[in-house]
Amino acid sequence: MDVAQNYIGGRWVEGSSTIENRSPSDQTDLVGLYAQASVAQVHEAATAARSAQPIWAATGLEARSAVLDAIGRELMARSAELGRLLSREEGKPLPEGSGEVYRAGQFFTYFAGEVLRILGDVADSVRPGVEVSVTREPLGVVAVISPWNFPMATAAWKIAPALAFGNAVIWKPANLTPASAHALTDIISRQAIPAGLFNLVMGPGGALGRALAAEADIDGLTFTGSCEVGRDIAAHAAPRLVKLQMEMGSKNPLVVMDDADLDRAADLAANGAFGGTGQKCTASSRLIVHRPVYEAFAGKLLARAKALRVGHALDPATQMGPVVSAGQLEANLGYVALARAEGGEIACGGTRIEGPADGFYMAPTVVLGTRNEMRVNQEEMFAPITCLIPADDLDHAIALANGTPFGLTAGICTRSLARATKFRRASRSGCVMVNLPTAGTDYHVPFGGIRGSSYGPREQGRNAAEFYTQVKTAYVFAGEAD
Repeated sequence: MDVAQNYIGGRWVEGSSTIENRSPSDQTDLVGLYAQASVAQVHEAATAARSAQPIWAATGLEARSAVLDAIGRELMARSAELGRLLSREEGKPLPEGSGEVYRAGQFFTYFAGEVLRILGDVADSVRPGVEVSVTREPLGVVAVISPWNFPMATAAWKIAPALAFGNAVIWKPANLTPASAHALTDIISRQAIPAGLFNLVMGPGGALGRALAAEADIDGLTFTGSCEVGRDIAAHAAPRLVKLQMEMGSKNPLVVMDDADLDRAADLAANGAFGGTGQKCTASSRLIVHRPVYEAFAGKLLARAKALRVGHALDPATQMGPVVSAGQLEANLGYVALARAEGGEIACGGTRIEGPADGFYMAPTVVLGTRNEMRVNQEEMFAPITCLIPADDLDHAIALANGTPFGLTAGICTRSLARATKFRRASRSGCVMVNLPTAGTDYHVPFGGIRGSSYGPREQGRNAAEFYTQVKTAYVFAGEAD
């Protein structure tokens, strides 16, 4: 089997070592062998990017737009093929895998349009005869560090705006999902772009992430991952005052009030908690339920959790795939034990289960009778585990929902416009959902959180310009007219 290589300076190059990529659905399924870049190669990529970026920034808008559009259209056209590859290496069911690839294509086609909408402002100065123009220019060289849970989509919503606004890119994907990264890089490498504009460096996050943060030729770094890694990256980037955009942890609440449609609420909760095997930053890991409907809602949710078909990601009948790795499964089971030790009732799941092959399968898990201060309700688990917390009334539910160090998404199920409005305004989160799952956002509007969930400008939509560009204010005195 050939080793899939890194892409640096417009060439496919070997790394300093090689890793195996095996499917979490079946550890006997070797997806491929992938080169691991060295720290020296990170520097080589940065040097190449620095040389290529001014050429790309000076490229005509229509040419830049055409490149992004071509990338996006190929992704959408090949979404079934590449989605199968993504599901094979990450473990999400086929519909989710192909849907993610298609959405990645939409990010590129959206930002292909944004290339033509990079507009400035003109204003009169307070001084006579002086005009002021405010324009946006590329940030420069951008490092992208993306996670394994959305190996195509999260990368796309970072890479597409970076290229759209005239930047060069060095991409360090998660080492658990190199196949998706390599496939996207192959598409980008075949476009009419300067050599060195886009670079792929695969390898361990610790060494390469710190190297990117400290690299002199990096002007900005966008990262999605854990709070711990985000803080480490920020510490290494701080001495150079590198511009940062970081999406990190979460502990998303879904509030269910006594006037909610309980069947819909249970569907939304199951979707948010177990979709993607719970491995989403927007997952509904805390279900805050109004006491009058607590028992009824719990019964409906348990029925849905027990009915979920857990299986091989490539099986069309599968509704929830395996956990991504042995280490993640071990951590998940550790949280089950912790929930029990803290006084929670494991009402269903909580165990590793036998799958159709040698994979990392876990039963959807519902924990009843928990308190908000328990660690399982304060720490991000990234697991198919959700905990129910009883609430006395709306004010109590809001206090519980806001009672973590995070603030990414939050949701409420209610038929009352007044309750929904009060929750939406009081929620300390970046995204609020009303009668919708906490997981699931659109690509043309801002995405991000507050407190421990995010740092720096928002991602996606027109707000992406806040990170990927820098503002220039120019003053021009034209002289007195004759």
